[in-house]
Amino acid sequence: MIQSNRNSILLESGTNEVEIVEFSIQDTVLGINVIKVREIITPILPIRIPLSHPCLEGIIHLRGNVIPVIDLGKFLGIPPSETPREDKFIITEFNQSRFAFHVHDVKRIHRISWAQIEKPSDIVQHEKNCVSGVVKIEDTMVLLLDFESIIVEISPALGDQSQSVQTLGERSISSKKLIIAEDSPTLRQILRDYLPKIGYPNLTFFQSGQEAWEFIERLADTLGENINQQVDLVITDIEMPQMDGHSLTKKIKTHPVLQKIPVIIFSSLITDNLRHKGAAVGADEQISKPQYMELSHIIDRLVNK
Repeated sequence: MIQSNRNSILLESGTNEVEIVEFSIQDTVLGINVIKVREIITPILPIRIPLSHPCLEGIIHLRGNVIPVIDLGKFLGIPPSETPREDKFIITEFNQSRFAFHVHDVKRIHRISWAQIEKPSDIVQHEKNCVSGVVKIEDTMVLLLDFESIIVEISPALGDQSQSVQTLGERSISSKKLIIAEDSPTLRQILRDYLPKIGYPNLTFFQSGQEAWEFIERLADTLGENINQQVDLVITDIEMPQMDGHSLTKKIKTHPVLQKIPVIIFSSLITDNLRHKGAAVGADEQISKPQYMELSHIIDRLVNK
């Protein structure tokens, strides 16, 4: 078993860097943010769940936790390993849940800049929207996967926010303008559906922190102190190609005009151990996905200060 000591590799906030675990399924080289990885183990025979998604191998019991096992190769349409005894389970934690991803091999950890990571083109992008970025490391092209979208694809109920909307009841329509930086097409669509239903229809979306920053900076140059005519709140993910959410937040909060704009970091990586990173760059609030109802309450409070 390879244990991931996540506390020893936490990076300084706002450096626009990330550490990824390189792994493979057949000849396809993939990557996952090391912060999401709790440990890497040899496979445990899972207990099968009747009538479950075909990519769900079953569940395992590990260190007091019941963990779903996802056959990542099957999800990606890649044939099974020719040496299954050498396969690995990557035990992850994000979105306040744990999952095991069945892969064929785990190689090493790389420290890179988000600026090195390119957005996938329409050709590279998988039809299930599970490739979030592409990076060349030495002579190898590594595909970074959108694990949150994979989970929603396997369990659509996790993306359904109709209950949250019903619980909030009737709400007035707000004129406040929200900017959202989110690289996942699946999660952008969830927010595009959810936020207007809770009274926030004025939304501008960007696929990376870099795109959002360039847009906001141009507005600051044009509007100056009147920036609130176009921006009332920024919601940002953390993991994004080109510029991550911590770096975006730091740029906003150190800009003489933009620093008054509230910033919410809305990410699957928000944990008690990592909140200090968002606090260090000046985030007004940090919320873990998929706490959409909590997100709505915090938006209400921040835009009505």
